[in-house]
Amino acid sequence: MGLLAGEQPSASGAYDAVVVGSGAGGLQAAYCLDRLGLRVAVLSADDRPGGAFRMWPIFERLLSWSKLDAPFDRDTREYEWYDHNSLLADEPELRALVPAGMSREFIVPSRAEMEAGLTAFAERSGLPIRYGCMWEATRREGDEVVLETSDGEYRCRAAVFALGVTEPWRSPIPGIEAVPHYADAGRPQAYAGKRVVVIGKRNSGFELADGLLPWAARVVLVSPRPVQTAVLSQATVRVRYFQPLEDYSLGGGTFAVDAAIDRIERHDGGWRVHAQGTTTPGSFVLDADDVVAATGFTTPLRDLPSLGVSTVGQGRIPSLSPYWEAAPGVYFAGNATQGAPGLRKHGSGSSSPAVHGFRYNARVLARHLAETRFGRPLERPALGADEVVPLLLRELQTAPELWAQKGYLARVVSLDPPRDDGVQPLQAFVDATGPDAVAVTVEVDATGTIYPSVYLRRGGRLRNVDLDPDRLNAFAGQPYRRALEALLR
Repeated sequence: MGLLAGEQPSASGAYDAVVVGSGAGGLQAAYCLDRLGLRVAVLSADDRPGGAFRMWPIFERLLSWSKLDAPFDRDTREYEWYDHNSLLADEPELRALVPAGMSREFIVPSRAEMEAGLTAFAERSGLPIRYGCMWEATRREGDEVVLETSDGEYRCRAAVFALGVTEPWRSPIPGIEAVPHYADAGRPQAYAGKRVVVIGKRNSGFELADGLLPWAARVVLVSPRPVQTAVLSQATVRVRYFQPLEDYSLGGGTFAVDAAIDRIERHDGGWRVHAQGTTTPGSFVLDADDVVAATGFTTPLRDLPSLGVSTVGQGRIPSLSPYWEAAPGVYFAGNATQGAPGLRKHGSGSSSPAVHGFRYNARVLARHLAETRFGRPLERPALGADEVVPLLLRELQTAPELWAQKGYLARVVSLDPPRDDGVQPLQAFVDATGPDAVAVTVEVDATGTIYPSVYLRRGGRLRNVDLDPDRLNAFAGQPYRRALEALLR
């Protein structure tokens, strides 16, 4: 039976899963669960889709890129490697919706272009989103999670929270409470000719610095730790990081200072920042016309800690299992999935804070829930013995999941008998005990070198072998075929 005129979808009641949020993370999780045949309700406090992209980035231009022309057609899986902003879909008409609306002025979309792509995905996919529905409280009854909302109660066996990391958070620095946060920075024109101190040297800090370059007389980025340029060189946000650093190296008025801030005070109509150097010891003072706290955000957990949800990252992010479970029946999607750290083999984290990372997490989570919580075994195609190595080589060469989530997601094949187990979190594979299997992933070391890595489980014992890098990242050739065949023989 269809909806009556004016009636909203996802009426209160019992569902297999309830997804909270209609941003990129919520849309992707809801889509993947829905297409696996689960009965899903989607709740959104907003009046339309888009989530945080309706407000941020504050200066309108995203950090991640989408390449309009690439070696693959836009409706193919391989094109996802070149489009870091669109959501995933089985239907060709739902793929690559962000570049479909982009101009060619920039390789990174504007906020309006990103929001338009998400809106098109929500509308064309037919997701049952109930807008204007506020999640208010949560409780557990047996093996069900009950969500109390402004539109009634929702019961489910899997509650998926795609809330984003969206509540402004400030470091415990004396005086910082009077400083505008990144979320309140306003228009860049307001900083014309001014000396600006930006507290923080992560995504939001560099985005502010990049946006202020054409306007401010001087920008000083301050945080205790130095910028890790070797890591940034492999990041999809590098273009926005390196412009301020280039201005710094050329003496253009930008500085990246390694220091811990003692206190921030009002002074002569402006601000005075007292700091202690870290890389270079010693106290110093920065005078500024404006100070902006780019100290990050936190996930709005509300009462979820009462259900057993704990946090990491100074209490800002939920602590998650490799399959993004925070407590029995409570899961997260979207950029909060960074709460599952992965192996961190060389110290660098996942790409889960960004769309091109967490969209794959959502697909893996949906498959995991279908199998483990709802008893719906998914197809794991049988492979001939001669098909295993070609499949793994092909994935190392072109799989967008492995290239987007380096060292975090892996392609897994069971060996006795050979079956394609699909994409899984590498951490889950490493921690598991079970039948013989092999997982391959693409990794990047501390120097920025990219190479393929093989994890082989035989007789309950795990062996990790890193294969040689290739100057053109061509991992499907004969040297890699011979190495894989020798390992699996």
